[in-house]
Amino acid sequence: MEVWAELLLDFSRDVIQAPTVLIGNSVGSLACLIAGSAPQNLVRGIVLLNCAGGMNNKAIVDDWRIKLITPLLWFIDFLLNQRKIASALFERLKTRENLMNVLSAVYSNKASVDDELIEVIKRPADYPGALDVFVSVVTGPPGPNPMSLTPNISIPILVLWGDQDPFTPLDGPVGKYFSSLPPVLANVQFFVLQGVGHCPQDDRPDLVHEKLLTWLDSLPATLSVPCVK
Repeated sequence: MEVWAELLLDFSRDVIQAPTVLIGNSVGSLACLIAGSAPQNLVRGIVLLNCAGGMNNKAIVDDWRIKLITPLLWFIDFLLNQRKIASALFERLKTRENLMNVLSAVYSNKASVDDELIEVIKRPADYPGALDVFVSVVTGPPGPNPMSLTPNISIPILVLWGDQDPFTPLDGPVGKYFSSLPPVLANVQFFVLQGVGHCPQDDRPDLVHEKLLTWLDSLPATLSVPCVK
């Protein structure tokens, strides 16, 4: 997770050359939070869309749903460390039929689950090294969690949460945490998007834009950042 955050900061400094608004979905949100907690002042604001608690479910320790399946998660880690088993499982997971089933559960707007979306997700899974990345993501360290990062961030944060998300549910520990923040942290705004799944920006972009554009207009002006090679 920290490497992804460093890439965001490098791009902001070397390409945009100005403090940047970072927008992320799921684990992308977590990468944005890590980048926003860095001391370089390269992030102007952060938008979190159904923020994940970590790179994988090992980060969530106080959700009864995760506690219930924790033995299964460790068993899956063991299996994935067996190369032949990991390869066979990965080949099955990345089939078009399986991707269609998973995405249909994630998106409340089923019309968004089309051939183009499936191809966008499937194509990287066919790249060399994709299996290694998959195993690393599932079995590796989850990275810092949002609850430890957010209190130390003073820049504006907009949190949008689809209430039909089966992966990072609104009533889970991360959803509950962010929904409790506006009365405590003045820099945080939180909105629930009704009838929206795990990927609000693709599921219901109209609802996301309604909140996002208003929030962007409220941000203070920014200064350029010197390019550091």
